[in-house]
Amino acid sequence: MRIRAGCQITYDCPQPTPMLLMVNPHPSRAPDLIGPHEISFNPPIPHHDYQDGFGNTCTRIVAPTGRLVIRTNFLVQDSGLTDPVHPEARQHRVEDLPDDALVYLLGSRYCDTDKLGNFAWAQFGQGPEGWARVQAICDYAHNHIKFDYQRASATRSAHDAHQEQVGVCRDFAHLAVTLCRCVNIPARYCTGYLGDIGMPPPYGPMDFAAWFEVYLDGAWHTFDARNNMPRIGRILMARGRDATDVAIATTFGPCTLADFQVFTDEVTG
Repeated sequence: MRIRAGCQITYDCPQPTPMLLMVNPHPSRAPDLIGPHEISFNPPIPHHDYQDGFGNTCTRIVAPTGRLVIRTNFLVQDSGLTDPVHPEARQHRVEDLPDDALVYLLGSRYCDTDKLGNFAWAQFGQGPEGWARVQAICDYAHNHIKFDYQRASATRSAHDAHQEQVGVCRDFAHLAVTLCRCVNIPARYCTGYLGDIGMPPPYGPMDFAAWFEVYLDGAWHTFDARNNMPRIGRILMARGRDATDVAIATTFGPCTLADFQVFTDEVTG
């Protein structure tokens, strides 16, 4: 299966504004790219890429005064299979975890483990471990939060989402990540493209998606509390502790988001 994906983001800036962008496919998907990944700016401006501490590809720019249009476009080869399911995957003891997994047990900006720890142990600490425990957490987050795009909030933490019982895909992911960390399962936040391939209509407006990965049985596994089912055509862009680490655009000055479009479609023929 081939998938065409990309985005167009428009900013209005009253002054030159440094920006950090994460709009590239994750390096782990580089072998699947068909042709180059294209990123363009109107008006044309200098830019350069680097890899951050989580292994994501970041783009640095200085947006000029006025309007800037950022466009990306790429074609990727995909297996066409749904996310793998491994119900036999076991949970590690903390002392047996690899060093680089430990950071994903800690609290972070949007994953306030200190506020949800007691609840997590009471709710999930006595049931089955491993894959089944993560799935129980996914089921809980999926059923506890009501999806409402109109009530998205850039400052809502996992604890806030749990209290308010409303949010968007990032809130589902933050809550599930936090609950996993509370019960000693390393969990990391992911963002990327996820279209409606294999799903029945009607289809909602396209946006970037958020899901998460957990470390079980010596490997990282994909879970999605928002959709709570294996999906086709997931294209990873970035991983991190939470949405702070993988923001599509981090701006260092005043600016206004004027337009935002995302597309991801199967290429047929």
